[in-house]
Amino acid sequence: MNKRAVTDWLPITKKEVEMRGWDELDVILISGDAYVDHPAFGAAVIGRIIESEGLRVAIIPQPNWQDDLRDFKKLGKPKLFFGVTSGCMDTMVNHYTAARRKRSTDAYTPGGKAGFRPDYAVKTYTHILKKLYPDVPVLIGGIEASLRRVTHYDYWEDRLFPNILEQSQADLLVYGMGEMPLRAVMQMAKEGYSIREMTHIPQTAFQIGRHDAIPNEDLWKIKKLHSHEKCQRDKKAFAANFKHVEQESNKTQADRLIQDVGDHKLVVNPPYPPMTESEIDGSFDLPYTRLPHPKYAKRGPIPAYEMIKFSINMHRGCFGGCSFCTISAHQGKFVSSRSEESILKEVDQVTEMPDFKGYISDLGGPSANMYKLKGKVQEICDRCVSPSCIHPVVCSNLDTDHSHMTALYKKVDAHPKVKKAFVGSGIRYDLLVPDYNKDHNNSIEPYIDQLVSRHVSGRLKVAPEHTSDDTLKIMRKPSFKHFHEFKKLYDQSNKKFGLKQPLIPYFISSHPGCKEKDMANLAAETKDMGFKLEQVQDFTPTPMTVATIIYYTGLHPYTLKPIYTAKSKKEKQNQHMFFFWYKKENRQRIRDKLNQLGEPELIEKLLSPPKKAQKHEIIHKRGTSNRKKSAKPSSGKRIGKSRNKRRL
Repeated sequence: MNKRAVTDWLPITKKEVEMRGWDELDVILISGDAYVDHPAFGAAVIGRIIESEGLRVAIIPQPNWQDDLRDFKKLGKPKLFFGVTSGCMDTMVNHYTAARRKRSTDAYTPGGKAGFRPDYAVKTYTHILKKLYPDVPVLIGGIEASLRRVTHYDYWEDRLFPNILEQSQADLLVYGMGEMPLRAVMQMAKEGYSIREMTHIPQTAFQIGRHDAIPNEDLWKIKKLHSHEKCQRDKKAFAANFKHVEQESNKTQADRLIQDVGDHKLVVNPPYPPMTESEIDGSFDLPYTRLPHPKYAKRGPIPAYEMIKFSINMHRGCFGGCSFCTISAHQGKFVSSRSEESILKEVDQVTEMPDFKGYISDLGGPSANMYKLKGKVQEICDRCVSPSCIHPVVCSNLDTDHSHMTALYKKVDAHPKVKKAFVGSGIRYDLLVPDYNKDHNNSIEPYIDQLVSRHVSGRLKVAPEHTSDDTLKIMRKPSFKHFHEFKKLYDQSNKKFGLKQPLIPYFISSHPGCKEKDMANLAAETKDMGFKLEQVQDFTPTPMTVATIIYYTGLHPYTLKPIYTAKSKKEKQNQHMFFFWYKKENRQRIRDKLNQLGEPELIEKLLSPPKKAQKHEIIHKRGTSNRKKSAKPSSGKRIGKSRNKRRL
């Protein structure tokens, strides 16, 4: 491959703007991430969309907010607006562990170095821009803005915050995956409309005076939420709000949400329908270089990019609706799948990269085996308000035929330059259990065999999350008995092909609804299965999840009934220690705790020598929901944990 010119990237310096012959920019983007021109990185997608609309756009990545603010001034002011995003992750998830300890690294910065973005980056960047350029509108988006679009609980400050428009004083918020609303904004801007006149664009939010008339009042039905001030006084009111927010975020024909806050009224327009195949292809087929900007060459690799540079994202959205996960809150519960043509075109591009060695690291998405799965009758989906299509049972209107995925895997596998295409994203194992997913069209066994024989990189990640049925119900996850069933099928397939590829299950401790006895039983059952837990992480509350609402209020938002949650350091430690039954320093504490709980039989199960000598490392990187789990910006999994990093 010939060496690329710096003009192949979007400009990030004054010199690069001048090299394009521009004396003025239409839009300037501010991002908390380093600039990687790849479809897994939100700022690149936003920039390429703006470029495709014929506008002049530049990016200021990771500006210094602590000096004389020269980074914010270097490109002058744009003709239309500034766009602000914290990057692929919520800043606070990026910066802090579940124990609120400061992280020493940042996977979205060259060399993995921390300290190149502020806490609450969207608010900080916007305040600076409003001070420097008070007459220029600011549009905000990305995961941090999206999931903080209404009154929300902030774990790091341990209090309720108002919506992020109120906090930042930005002019317009684009929530969710932003291609469709962004294109509408661009079109109106080109026609001469101001940002403040863009009150009818779906999937946007804005504020007006508290007593002002609601613009375009007849476009949608209106659902009024409890005010921010009432939420501060009454936790039940805050919990009750969430049910409406979640349902209206995942309906194809949703209502407009209104919430009073201070002197303002927040207006959240309903989302766009799920992207069509041609629309999502259009986003992935833009002319990305798929590389970090050359300015970072001497600063070291960008860890998040290194993890995904040979990966392919096949779809967006997740209909699992897990209580701790932000994927559906940001990407939506309806799955939008790319065409085979678009995916195979990207495979060709990956194989032409100079350091490609024949291995695609991930062929997947938020939940790898949801590609092409959707409702059979759209009219039924249009009336649905359920947050999950597969809990408590698999919806009878859901097409769960895995044959499309199996066929696509085989086509990628047959590419002459691909030695192996691994499925590195987590899979929904419950969709691969016939007793749970009954309407699978005999597609499960062929899929498992293809997966096991060709697409597992030594071990397969799955996420049972817990063993307690009561806790799993709150998580919106299936009974652990289905994990046992899946493990049998998986082991049988491995045996068929003469392979030994262990399962790596993820578990969460201290999740709402989980008690100490539940954790002891989890440890005993996984020990009996031959697993030795090495790395586990506590649940971390992040904005806009059911589990976070329960954590803060003590109430389930759908029933408003009390749910126990471990919150103190001691309560969390008591749950966490059961994972490490094999450590000598924990043995007496475990014995004492189980005697206190009146569970002597668990002492024998946990502290007796294991039946099997095999060790299975269970790696759990969940800072919220978000596992983001491993670092996969494209799939929405977290780095360090969090399912909270979502682009756009």
